[in-house]
Amino acid sequence: MVDSMTDIEISRIYEAKEIKDIAHHLGILDEHLISYGRDKAKVSLNALKGKEEAGSLILVTAVNPTPYGEGKTTVSIGLLDSLCKLGKNAVASLREPSLGPVFGLKGGATGGGYAQVVPMDEINLHFTGDLHAITSANNLLAAAIDNHIMQGNELNFDVNRIEFRRCLDMNDRALRHVVVANGKNNGVPREEHFQITAASEVMSILCLSTSMDDLKKRLGNIFLGYSIDGKMLFARDLKVEGAMAVLLKTALNPNLVQTLFGSPVFIHGGPFANIAHGCSSVLATKMALTYGDYVVTEAGFGADLGAEKFFDIKCRSANLMPKCVVLVATIRGLKYHGGALKEEVEQENLIALERGLENLKIHVENLKKYHVPVIVTLNHFSSDTPKEIELLSHYCKEENFEFTMCDSFTLGEDGALDLAKKVVSLCDTSSNFVPLYDLSTGIVEKIISVATNIYRATGVEISPKAEEKIAILEENGYGNLPICIAKTQYSLSDDPKKLQIDENFTIKVRDVILYNGAGFVTVILGNIMTMPGFPKVPNYEQIDLDSDGLIEGIF
Repeated sequence: MVDSMTDIEISRIYEAKEIKDIAHHLGILDEHLISYGRDKAKVSLNALKGKEEAGSLILVTAVNPTPYGEGKTTVSIGLLDSLCKLGKNAVASLREPSLGPVFGLKGGATGGGYAQVVPMDEINLHFTGDLHAITSANNLLAAAIDNHIMQGNELNFDVNRIEFRRCLDMNDRALRHVVVANGKNNGVPREEHFQITAASEVMSILCLSTSMDDLKKRLGNIFLGYSIDGKMLFARDLKVEGAMAVLLKTALNPNLVQTLFGSPVFIHGGPFANIAHGCSSVLATKMALTYGDYVVTEAGFGADLGAEKFFDIKCRSANLMPKCVVLVATIRGLKYHGGALKEEVEQENLIALERGLENLKIHVENLKKYHVPVIVTLNHFSSDTPKEIELLSHYCKEENFEFTMCDSFTLGEDGALDLAKKVVSLCDTSSNFVPLYDLSTGIVEKIISVATNIYRATGVEISPKAEEKIAILEENGYGNLPICIAKTQYSLSDDPKKLQIDENFTIKVRDVILYNGAGFVTVILGNIMTMPGFPKVPNYEQIDLDSDGLIEGIF
């Protein structure tokens, strides 16, 4: 049945519960709900007052993906539903989708088959307006910069050293490098570089803030660029952080929805993991830990990106202590990293699978460096053959990796029962989480630590431009911040074409950008772009409305 129905059609055969009933099940009072119809709501931050976080935090991450994704969200939702079916008080904390991927290549971010959150079409589109609010706040600040320059430039902005960027919640490569303020009376012309909203600092700030006061402080701390005499300038210098906070006032509250099975899910914040820090909001995670005994969260793309940033940025910033990690693997993904062509990954290929197992091994070893228990789960696809499953299972047994299968896409709440039982058991064992690096080390030392320990690079090459900016940041006291590395998701290296493990490679640092409000330094590797483009055959070609106004297509 699942093979003959789209995710949208499956979501429509289920009758969602009233969102207030989902909230009541968790113990959230009506007075703390801000309703967005019968099936979704925001939860006021007042729901956290006087409460303690007591839940066990479970991270779902993955091996390096194929261009079509490996189903982390499907596994996360399946695990949540199976935990609930076992009678556990479980909640998930997931990211919000961005419109760029929805209409681009990957599609939506609400799971799939019988393991999805609803209303999936609304969540994948405008939802409760959070990303629009973030875009508006970001671009208010950008407009304030140019307005200040045109109105006399009292702060002496150097128009060639402005680092804050405009953003848009859509893939649009034409905006990567533009000139603004052309024409008479339009301001001072300068180069501008748009980025997608999911990569913006304002997105990261919303996701890392712990209160409205913290949000305002972080917004004021946003680094804008330099004055002509080299002074660092910040958003607070323009007195704009209060107005930005007003735009983000409602967006700061986490969103509550449900799965097809009726399990509670907080979906809030949507930073990409390849070019941002890749985790749902701290507030949503803390709310889930307050009202749930088991909290399933995910970090975007492979463990070299999302998991590393989850541990070294989010957990460190919010003082979170994860209890275990679920590493999602797919046979098609492992074959892809073992040399199989993209169009052939659904054909049996034991040789490519065996080669690709090295990718799995490195991710398990990397995760164990954080001293958190790890379990490998196979996200099962119908193209997986018995011989391939046996090869993967036998390999995990030989390597002493905890292993199980997940079939939530087809079986829903019954598809991850064994995984759920093993996760509960792991949460009862000791987790001694520690970050990878110490903040007291310099920016270059942190880059080397991640590059050698996680990517397995043999060296780091830093461009003169990046070297100069690192020196300035450290001279001004910003060397003790964590780093957020932006690189390709498809490879452990900074080259998306190096799918197989390379034992001798150097990563290339192209640029560094201070995200002072978010509290980290972004490090740009290789040719990664912070504004994606659409593929040759974009997803939007398959999305439409029928005569009744119902959405058709693939999310």
